[in-house]
Amino acid sequence: MDIDVRGPRFGAAVTTVVLAVVLVTGSAWLLAWQTLAFLLGAAGGVTRAPYGLLFRKAVRPRLGPPTAFEAPEPPRFAQAVGLFFAAIGLVGYALGPGWLGLAATGAALAAAFLNAVFGYCLGCEMYLLVRRMTVGLK
Repeated sequence: MDIDVRGPRFGAAVTTVVLAVVLVTGSAWLLAWQTLAFLLGAAGGVTRAPYGLLFRKAVRPRLGPPTAFEAPEPPRFAQAVGLFFAAIGLVGYALGPGWLGLAATGAALAAAFLNAVFGYCLGCEMYLLVRRMTVGLK
């Protein structure tokens, strides 16, 4: 079943703020929270992730009906990509080297920002590219 495109974009906006705060404060704990949020989004889909639940319960009822939908698989893949970068960043912040935490968190922040501000989901585009490549191999 397709999902309201505003949900993942809302999640990307919250993620952008969280990751920006991580970069400013260097908080491994906050990055651990974001890593968990990515894990839940990758495992259960963006509608079951914390920010997806917040969108569904608190934000969507205040908006008009959705006018655009998308398949849930690309955003779910994007959550897995975010999980990868957040986990690498968490290792960098918690164990070192610090530059690894900054670089990985910055990469995740850049992708979240693109989605939040411009509606361009880098992880979703990666999903489509991988699908095209793997379907062509069969």
